[in-house]
Amino acid sequence: MELKRVVVTGLGALTPIGNTKDEYWEGLVSGKSGAAPITYYDTEKFKTKFACEVKNFNATDFIDRREARRMDKFAQYAMVAADEAIADSKLNLDEVNKLRVGVIWGAGIGGLETFQQEVLNYAAGDGSPRFNPFFIPKMIADIAPANISIKHGFMGPNYTTVSACASSANAIFDALNSIRLGHCDVVVTGGSEAAVTIAGMGGFNAMHALSTRNESPESASRPFDGTRDGFVLGEGAGALVLEEYEHAKARGAKIYAEIAGGGLSSDAYHMTAPHPDGIGVIAVMKNCLENAGLKPEDVDHINTHGTSTPLGDVAELKAISSVFGDHAKNININSTKSMTGHLLGAAGAIEAIASILAIEHGIVPPTINHSTPDENIDPELNLTLNEAQKREVKVAMSNTFGFGGHNACVVFKKID
Repeated sequence: MELKRVVVTGLGALTPIGNTKDEYWEGLVSGKSGAAPITYYDTEKFKTKFACEVKNFNATDFIDRREARRMDKFAQYAMVAADEAIADSKLNLDEVNKLRVGVIWGAGIGGLETFQQEVLNYAAGDGSPRFNPFFIPKMIADIAPANISIKHGFMGPNYTTVSACASSANAIFDALNSIRLGHCDVVVTGGSEAAVTIAGMGGFNAMHALSTRNESPESASRPFDGTRDGFVLGEGAGALVLEEYEHAKARGAKIYAEIAGGGLSSDAYHMTAPHPDGIGVIAVMKNCLENAGLKPEDVDHINTHGTSTPLGDVAELKAISSVFGDHAKNININSTKSMTGHLLGAAGAIEAIASILAIEHGIVPPTINHSTPDENIDPELNLTLNEAQKREVKVAMSNTFGFGGHNACVVFKKID
């Protein structure tokens, strides 16, 4: 069958460097760091005392107070980003066929703060099983798309993809395929996460995954730098409205870009470490290009997974050199996690948005905090270090990889 074309008609972002899509883009282009000392709890006994928190956010500015109390923060973030994307798309919700509008979301963990608080409350009590009646609905990862669909009446496919840090890129690819295959006209997709908690930070610290650069939080996320010492945890949400091309054209929608394809793969190697030869990463980028009908030399920009870990950054760049050959030197490679930190299940969504806006504005955001070359990284690669670079971006790829060896890749192109 002939696959339908799919385009992006709405964007929404709630991030550590901006609480709207436009603020987020301004933060990216200016090289703003979202890292700062944690404000949510006392960090005195923690190895890492900083993170990339969402700032100046009050859920009741957007959501009815009673409803907000029934949502974990990750679901609140989802609602706000999705509402912005839907408004940005200018969909007429009174006219659209809601049976053909889906919500496919990504979350790596879900309601971690809710789970943590309920357990702490139980441990502090007398042993009686007194739990909040909303404990389970607040915690489960699929509640975010459920809340979005309930608010807007969207009755198409509705679920959450869970593939660790690849979750929201996985969701975007599923959304693409739902429209390509004719199951939906529109899908609201993306991801959200809110893991800057006692349990989240403590767990990642126990794995020795986080940077401990407490004396300089704003410079701690330093992908590709020779002195990097781990990732910086972030939180927030990103949302995209994907739409069948003819459906969008018929209503005169603004089109940001076409989503050309995607790919998935598994490292099948280790619980947390990347494959040292990048086999799964090579496979996912090749799968993505093939799915999109593109050649390696078509790609102008890659927003890498680039978490600022000693092993992961090198493995990904070696994989890029393997897939793209000599053309790799012509690609603007970056890691926006240098500014936002790592949003786990929401990373793929906000990085897809950054890739789309790079196409729209002809600007590639920088990889900030770079000062020391890594001898294991090819110096001829353009890692867009420290300052944004202007260039025409016709095709942009976004990579996301998760614990367990889950790899997802999506690619966008300027609309013909």
